[in-house]
Amino acid sequence: MPTEDLDALAKELDREHVFHSWSAQAGLDLPVIAGGSGTTVWDHAGNRMLDFASQLVNINIGHQHPAVVKAIQEQAATLATIGPATANLTRGQAAQRILSKASASSNGSGEFAKVFFTNGGADANENAIRMARLHTGRDTVLSTYRSYHGNTGAAIVATGDWRRMPNQYARGHAHFFGPYLYRSEFWASTPEEESERALRHLERVIQSEGPATIAAILLETVPGTAGILVPPPGYLAGVRALCDRYGIVLILDEVMCGFGRTGRWFAFEGHDVVPDLITFAKGVNSGYVPVGGVIISDAISATYDDRVFPGGLTYSGHPLAAASIIASIDAMESEGIVDNARRIGADVLGPGLAELADKHPIIGEVRGEGVFWALELVSDRETREPVGADVIGRLKKELTSRGLLPFAADNRIHVVPPCVVTDEEAARALSIYHEALTSVEADAV
Repeated sequence: MPTEDLDALAKELDREHVFHSWSAQAGLDLPVIAGGSGTTVWDHAGNRMLDFASQLVNINIGHQHPAVVKAIQEQAATLATIGPATANLTRGQAAQRILSKASASSNGSGEFAKVFFTNGGADANENAIRMARLHTGRDTVLSTYRSYHGNTGAAIVATGDWRRMPNQYARGHAHFFGPYLYRSEFWASTPEEESERALRHLERVIQSEGPATIAAILLETVPGTAGILVPPPGYLAGVRALCDRYGIVLILDEVMCGFGRTGRWFAFEGHDVVPDLITFAKGVNSGYVPVGGVIISDAISATYDDRVFPGGLTYSGHPLAAASIIASIDAMESEGIVDNARRIGADVLGPGLAELADKHPIIGEVRGEGVFWALELVSDRETREPVGADVIGRLKKELTSRGLLPFAADNRIHVVPPCVVTDEEAARALSIYHEALTSVEADAV
């Protein structure tokens, strides 16, 4: 069959038989992805695109990394699956590597005892919430309005954005505003003011909800889908202090921002904070096999030494996933992939995106770190009025037509390539963003 016909067949089968998430089904016209390598994907006809979405911001190690593919193949040939109520060497080694990175990121001030493996980020957050509630004997979970924690019962209610509203079936959740200086809820004019006032707001929410009722505060260390909102100095340390003051468990959601995305193994490493529970998924193995988990502190793990934890999943610690974790962490370490993400962010993407903002008045703010950046687009820099969905739609088409697969959310374009992106690929992407923005701005005149 000709390659063009394969692309047409893929689209036809997709339209007829696949039900897609977060979408009205009738109008979908999705790109066909037939293969990938590193930062590049292509369709059956060989049309290539830079993947600056990293799919769902999870292909940290790049597409088809040979060491990870080989590890999955070898594990499949040895033991393709096994139940969670067994001891398995590969699973234990994967947990050991994860705990090593978590402990190193805490600079010796936090000890993490165990990993509870899940199938992805949503059920990681679901089980972290369960652990915190049982550990404290309390019920309420606080999380921010600008957040996304997954699409299961408690995780979607912990989410702050619009996806929560049709899905509110879980109990015991309350929301608060986190820091976001560009659109401050607190009339702040500096990062320091934003941090101080956001912390005061959070403490008032704690007091108003009743400290003795609150089991956990659940935060994305760096909120991702909500806008790549790097916390201002002192904020996360201040949240830790409030948790300590009121006996609340601090859960940091590193599902999107962990394992190299911010140029660190864990994003919290840069914020003078150590959580009680860490949730992860996506980046730990770049999504090659579905997996997630909860990294558990000594104190919370000890709660369940003589008490049954009432949770589990059939595929918890699946050997194919475990093998991919081992290979991913080892390759990221030996190849300096996390360091590359940090350097690219500091030396190429950060300055390059700032230069774009100088050239394009549609860019209201650039923010981010590592390979985790957002361009917030506005129709007026003075009023900061967000651009509409029509502008984002046109921009996505312009980017795609020029060979770049974008990530768009609300009025933003997120610049989130794999951690293995090269200087040359980043420069080419910056050129494409410039051309696409120029075209969209010209249409608006």
